Amino acid sequence: MEGEVGRLKKDAVNIAATDMNKINRLFFTGLLMMLLHGGMAGAQTISLAGKWRFQTDAADEGITRKWYSVPLSDEITLPGSMAENLKGDDITLQTKWTGSIYDSSYYFNPRLAKYRQPGNIKIPFWLTPAKHYVGAAWYQREVIIPAGWKGKRIVLELEYAHSETTVWVDQKEAGSQYTFVTAQKYDLSSILKPGRHVITIRIDNRIKAINVGQDSHSLTDHTQGNWNGIVGKIQLTAGPAIVFDDIQVYPDLKNKTARVSVLLKGPDCSGRIRLNAHSFNSGVSQQVPAVSADFEIRNGSGKLEINLPMGDKMQTWDEFDPVLYQLTAVLTTGKAKRAENVQKELSFGMREFKAAGRQFEINGRPVFLRGTVNNCEFPLTGYPAMDEAAWARIFKIAKAHGLNHMRFHSWCPPEAAFIAADKAGFYLQPEGPSWANHGTSIGDNKPIDQFIYDETNRMEKAYGNYASYCMLAYGNEPRGKQVEYLSKFNDYWKNKDSRRLYTGASVGGSWPVIPNNEYMVRGGARGLSWNDRPETIGDYSALIAKFTVPFVAHEMGQYCVFPDFKEIKKYTGVYRAKNFELFEEDLKDHDMADEAERFLMASGKLQALAYKNEIEKALRTPGYSGYQLLSLNDYPGQGTALVGVLNAFWDEKGYISPAEFRRFSNSTVLLARIPKFVYQNDESFAAALEVAHYGKSALQQAVVSWKITNASSRVLASGDFDPKDIPLGNCFSLGKISFALLSVKSAAQLHLEVNIKGTEFANGWDFWVYPAKLPAVKTDIYYCTALDKKAEEILGKGGKVFLDASGKVVKGKEVVQTFQPVFWNTSWFKMRPPHTLGILVEPKAAAFANFPTSFHSDMQWWEIVNNSQVMNLEDFPAGFRPLVQSVDTWFLNRKLAIVYEAKVGEGKLMVSSASLAAEKGPAARQLFYSLQKYMKSDAFDPQFQVDLSVVKDVFLTGSKIVFKTYTRDSPDELKPKPAKP
Repeated sequence: MEGEVGRLKKDAVNIAATDMNKINRLFFTGLLMMLLHGGMAGAQTISLAGKWRFQTDAADEGITRKWYSVPLSDEITLPGSMAENLKGDDITLQTKWTGSIYDSSYYFNPRLAKYRQPGNIKIPFWLTPAKHYVGAAWYQREVIIPAGWKGKRIVLELEYAHSETTVWVDQKEAGSQYTFVTAQKYDLSSILKPGRHVITIRIDNRIKAINVGQDSHSLTDHTQGNWNGIVGKIQLTAGPAIVFDDIQVYPDLKNKTARVSVLLKGPDCSGRIRLNAHSFNSGVSQQVPAVSADFEIRNGSGKLEINLPMGDKMQTWDEFDPVLYQLTAVLTTGKAKRAENVQKELSFGMREFKAAGRQFEINGRPVFLRGTVNNCEFPLTGYPAMDEAAWARIFKIAKAHGLNHMRFHSWCPPEAAFIAADKAGFYLQPEGPSWANHGTSIGDNKPIDQFIYDETNRMEKAYGNYASYCMLAYGNEPRGKQVEYLSKFNDYWKNKDSRRLYTGASVGGSWPVIPNNEYMVRGGARGLSWNDRPETIGDYSALIAKFTVPFVAHEMGQYCVFPDFKEIKKYTGVYRAKNFELFEEDLKDHDMADEAERFLMASGKLQALAYKNEIEKALRTPGYSGYQLLSLNDYPGQGTALVGVLNAFWDEKGYISPAEFRRFSNSTVLLARIPKFVYQNDESFAAALEVAHYGKSALQQAVVSWKITNASSRVLASGDFDPKDIPLGNCFSLGKISFALLSVKSAAQLHLEVNIKGTEFANGWDFWVYPAKLPAVKTDIYYCTALDKKAEEILGKGGKVFLDASGKVVKGKEVVQTFQPVFWNTSWFKMRPPHTLGILVEPKAAAFANFPTSFHSDMQWWEIVNNSQVMNLEDFPAGFRPLVQSVDTWFLNRKLAIVYEAKVGEGKLMVSSASLAAEKGPAARQLFYSLQKYMKSDAFDPQFQVDLSVVKDVFLTGSKIVFKTYTRDSPDELKPKPAKP
């Protein structure tokens, strides 16, 4: 028994929750008294996890009818949400969602009518929860307070309650709290005496006077959902009357000390506080000598500061060596007979994260932020993970992709995330829980103005010691008098806490600049210039020239990929991917169900290519300080934004591995400035090599090696540069290479590979070489730009026709195709172009025998497909597949072609809606040559017979399915911008 009591003293007492009406209360009381016997100096805890009585309050009558005084009628399990417990309302067309819907065509489009029927509701704009409920709900259970808790401070902790709570003990109200960022704690010392009590909690998840914005990720149905419940720790804790109300540790690396600020609360007294610390997660164990100081509590509170010398062996925290210390504070009162010992432990790291001009520094060393935006996507539960292991997995995956930074878009994660990030060495930017737009604003004297200060102060108190907490913003893209409000917000925090950097808000490029930001998170200096010929020479220098502080790209990327329908089976929790089910069925209705996987892989390869080129452009920009991808994983809401190389579960999709992604997104990335990717063999390939290096230290005498290989991996040219010391920073030149292409006699795909010998750091680029002169193809093929009478006659007599349909398409004219894929998604942005996700090709088809290609878009296709028309083959025979197929937005799933072949009448027809004229470029000319050679050969044998009238209709009649939005409102990016003064 002594051993058991000792264990309890160390770990605290956790009594598993159970229904008080189903156990012997006398036995339970005796058990509690036995376990708590021994006069523990530390806190003692009763867990309240388990079964609770429950009742929804849709009519909002519970307070008036004093539900806290009567047993509730239903039952629920906590921690958990109502939806997890299958409580709430069924999903219908009348469900009142929390979130903007800019494309309401789902509710009216006749084509989608079957998905609006009872029993088959499938909404396309986000995931579908098992149940939905917005309003008040009541939770109630009995608890027995042991006699040993008499005179102690008793606190009820509700971790991650969503969102406004009101607590009653028996029939006495204990207060109300409203927060999205920290645990709610109620001091029940004065009303919770030893014996049996009933605790009743009313939780209200409606947006009321304090409106953070319906699209804020702290509550929106776009991601985590506006759930009702409590999902973290639910417990009563008893401890001494004196409490460490707050301890904050302020590292001072220059003087190798930690300034410890202590706030005490309790009855008036005096005594002594002893501090000691030790490292606990590094290979070098360090015990910091203890220090002590006197304290005094007067009028219920006391405050003091203690300097803790860390010694010459002090270890610092960063992404490479995230060394942490555990601080133990022990308070002893001066009363000999009734002396009390109070203890508190916390972790901290010795680090300094600051801005030095336009560069971030960690502990005096340059750092480049390689980040992703976390939007609170947790599709199994509908609320964020509350355990450290789940967050450790997320940071491990992010690090495997070369990242070191995470922004939490308009929400703050639970404490488990900070604990995991500290250990992983990740730089975090949590935010206040607000996207103050779309129905709300800041700086207009609304309740949200003070709420943002309250919430960020709660964050500072709860999470301020975590080394990973390096940056803070109010939230996302606000409306209102934002410059004035956010300037004051920045000043407030800069004066209060220097441990992190502050930016007013994370915003797009059209938002006003907050002049006193310590760093910028902005759009404007991002994206690819692929309306012009792709290259890797340009950068964002001109776009960030006006900023004198570090610049971080806001929501970089947003390149879409086709849905992975294999993902549907993963939704085994509170959400179902009804949106994916709708898209999959719609694809089947359009005769392309068998192409789903190929659409995924082909669009994924283009997505990866786009991310590679945009990230490399940032890394080669002088003065650029970081990027925040939107995002590494998918965003399940806002119309379904499939922008991640990972799905919403943080699982890979199969078209790029972490190791492949890390080649261009890492602490050290090799870069090549290449003027173009398509060449003729009478030219030379040239590249200027450089490196962006933000590692643990400079690289000494590094040897950079390069080689050019062909598709058979045969080395055509190679070399090593002289050894060089590579300093920290970017834009460090390594040397130039040049390779004459005369030896490349036929069309070829070549590859430049660069690496730093003895390291994992390598990168590569494909380029294409075509003969400068092609032999004439003597053929009886009739070439035309319209299906004229001669073309019809030739087809009727069994001849061959090549139709250049560029600029002539009517059925499909509304589809805008560029080389880039869909941005975010076409639903949220109301079909803003581009509308396609790249191309799908059968690379082994005889038609491409003289045009080397993969199955997906690549740089040689740019001059062919960029801004080319596509043909909508909606009336073509079932099973018909083009030679070059454009992958359509999954909201419409049109069968789109750039090049197709068909039997027409007795003849054979080849049609291209892309111009393949020689002046388009070497690749277009080479593709035309390859198609001609194919048409001349016996291999030209189209499998499908298509009626001539169907072929002609593509150039006469518009598409049957045309996008129409039924919503007047638009996202901010589509709204008219105010004129600049």
